[in-house]
Amino acid sequence: MKKLLIFALALSLLACDDDERDDALQVSVPVSVELIRPGSIEEFITNSATVEAIRSISIVSEVAGRYRLNINPDQRRYYRPGDRVKKGDVIIYLDNPEYENTIKIEAQELNLDISKREFEKQQSLYKKGGVTLRELKNAERAYIEAAYAYDNARIQLDKLKITAPFNGIIVSLPHYTTGTLLNAGTRMIDLMDYRALRGDVRFAAQDLLRIKVGQPVRVTYYNAPQDTLYGKITTVEPALDPESRSFGAGFEVQNPNLILRPGMLVKVDAIIARKDSAIVIPRDIVLSRREGKTVFIVEKGAAIRRTISTGLENSDFVEVINGLQLNERLVVKGFETLRNHSKIQVIN
Repeated sequence: MKKLLIFALALSLLACDDDERDDALQVSVPVSVELIRPGSIEEFITNSATVEAIRSISIVSEVAGRYRLNINPDQRRYYRPGDRVKKGDVIIYLDNPEYENTIKIEAQELNLDISKREFEKQQSLYKKGGVTLRELKNAERAYIEAAYAYDNARIQLDKLKITAPFNGIIVSLPHYTTGTLLNAGTRMIDLMDYRALRGDVRFAAQDLLRIKVGQPVRVTYYNAPQDTLYGKITTVEPALDPESRSFGAGFEVQNPNLILRPGMLVKVDAIIARKDSAIVIPRDIVLSRREGKTVFIVEKGAAIRRTISTGLENSDFVEVINGLQLNERLVVKGFETLRNHSKIQVIN
């Protein structure tokens, strides 16, 4: 009998030790907390797209001639792919003396000068009554025709020069040996201006009414996420594609430092809403329970469960509309095993 009493007492002591250990474990639950401060949040829809230059051109020769690549005055060497050019820069010459002779540019220029002088003379005489109105108009017509002929000659002569039609960068320059006779229609150069880029991106059917012209977009190259550019939606297709159940939208983005290059696959975030000075918390700390979305805050050394209502959200953060107040301490680590009124130890 005495042995039984001793055994029962030992069990009682062990049970007390277990309770004390449970209390100790509950008290020492480590958590990290953050003070709730006002912040900003964006809600956006993400997809991928390939960007292309807004302005690009492939120039072909309009007349035959012998190839002669020009010198880049800034680099003091022949032009090559990657060089920047300004509008009007001559990149390639096509030498064709026979073609130049048929244009007769000097004769056209001389005829223009003579016609101009004759017209001015007739104007002076008409004021003095020395010529009729018909004679004056005939002189004017001859002058106008001479001006057209000279301008046309200049246009034809300029076809022997391959010039940049806008500020841009040479992206392709086929190699030809100097002096090679090239026929009309030969590809000479590809030029792009990609200080501004455009692209087409597709969105799911449920987003049709949320994507609008003028909305801001954030564009990020997957291999360089630190370099982010901003642009805007420029076009939105009004109908869905019946096969994919999606719709397309066009966007433009400024690229002044040439961070992005035509042909790159980029991530496009179409920003559909934004709020400043809102209560914003990490999305991954929100727990889905039977009573709704919940988080934990710290009050008097215990974890208190709060049911919240949310607003804007994205892949990382969520806006809290109801359930939290500014300056409350929010549990951001160690919340997975917490229960309402669990005792905690703040470790940060």
